[in-house]
Amino acid sequence: MKNRKGARTKKDIPIEVLALLNKGELSSVNLTEWLAIDQKLLVSNVLLALDRKDYISIVLGNIDKLKKPTVNSVNQCIGYTLFDISKERGDIELFGLLKTHTSDLVRCWAAYFVGFNDSLRIDEKLEAIKYFAGDDHFGVREIAWMSVRESITNHLEESIKLLLEWTHSENANIRRFATESTRPRGVWCKHIEVLKEQPELAVCLLEELKDDSSKYVRDSVSNWLNDAAKTKPTFVIDLCNLWLCNDPLNKNLMGTIKKAKRNLQ
Repeated sequence: MKNRKGARTKKDIPIEVLALLNKGELSSVNLTEWLAIDQKLLVSNVLLALDRKDYISIVLGNIDKLKKPTVNSVNQCIGYTLFDISKERGDIELFGLLKTHTSDLVRCWAAYFVGFNDSLRIDEKLEAIKYFAGDDHFGVREIAWMSVRESITNHLEESIKLLLEWTHSENANIRRFATESTRPRGVWCKHIEVLKEQPELAVCLLEELKDDSSKYVRDSVSNWLNDAAKTKPTFVIDLCNLWLCNDPLNKNLMGTIKKAKRNLQ
């Protein structure tokens, strides 16, 4: 069951698989499964299993207060509520239990513990989120950068310097985080206005990853540049031309550039 390919539509998900996903005993394998999970049911089952039954009504109550409940807003709400409860009650064990949980969505909640922890300096916050940035599951990796994006934006110059070290990680997922978390526009998140107007501030990250051995990383670089091209097309064109001039036969680089310029005429 763990090696399944995953259904293409929600109705095609086997009943037993969905049941295990909602119990937190199985990790989703694709976006279809990820979206099909009932997070209210999941959080209830997980908290019961973790002997924290008294947390359930608080979490569900906050979910019910959401004006526009979406997969991401519910996910964030659960993460914040559990962080708040653990902080208020001194439940220091909860974070570790969620962080290493079988369910990818539960690990997402733990990632928000890092994002919402205002007692952490930006270097401490990035170091703490690195665990989730390197997760094997796509959903956890996306929530990882989303959870700390505001902190990165508020400490942009320092964050870029810190993330520059990440570009040399042996883990492609961690290398990708450096560009994905700083995309000027990004997906499902607030824009970083400074980088929309001054994309050159993050050139050091792009330079290191432009011809990365991993297509997953290179695609993130391309998407970063595609974001930047919407406000600063000349910057993107000039940078890509410079790269090609310096390394005209690099196939990985050519692929990055082609995708980066896909919306430029």
